[in-house]
Amino acid sequence: MNEPTIMCPNCKTEIKLTESLAAPLLESTRQEYEKRLVQKDADVAKRKEQVVGWKGGGGFRYYHLAPPLLEKDKWGNWVINKAYNPAMLAQAVCKLEGFTYASSDTVYWQQGYSTERNFIYITTQNLSHDQLQALSDEVGEEHSLLVMCSAFRGKADKYSNLTIKKIPKTVLSRCEWDHDDYSLKIENLPKAPTPPGQQGLGFT
Repeated sequence: MNEPTIMCPNCKTEIKLTESLAAPLLESTRQEYEKRLVQKDADVAKRKEQVVGWKGGGGFRYYHLAPPLLEKDKWGNWVINKAYNPAMLAQAVCKLEGFTYASSDTVYWQQGYSTERNFIYITTQNLSHDQLQALSDEVGEEHSLLVMCSAFRGKADKYSNLTIKKIPKTVLSRCEWDHDDYSLKIENLPKAPTPPGQQGLGFT
């Protein structure tokens, strides 16, 4: 393999570019390249600050964890934590079931939705057959409703537009317990938005 050469600008003599001769040239080129990169990063940061007022940082978000949704009573049974008020309970259960929390001011059983026709209703009551039938009649055939309650009496499949689940049992089946690491199975997470410029390109 032929060694690279350079030509003397004065006498036009070709000089073999050995390692000892190339090292200073390479170091000078590296320093010039790094200097340009630093200047480029500074220019980009300056433009960001001018456009959006960005000052750097902001890469972390902090959250306050809610108390456990369930706790054990004095007999060892799982019950809903007393620290949860109705709104907190509705938000937590909506998250677990994959619904968007949106409590209606006029329709008490519309506390969240998954589609424009499918809603969720969360209550700590023990619902009787008469209550469930009245709820089914009010929901009507045009909509469907997921009912999350502490307990209920009657056959769950009797109401064609209702799906009935017990809160403690459902929460226990959705959550994982006694983990001391990050090996958790995460479900019902919202999909990340499509990055700008990728719409319609088939990215998922």
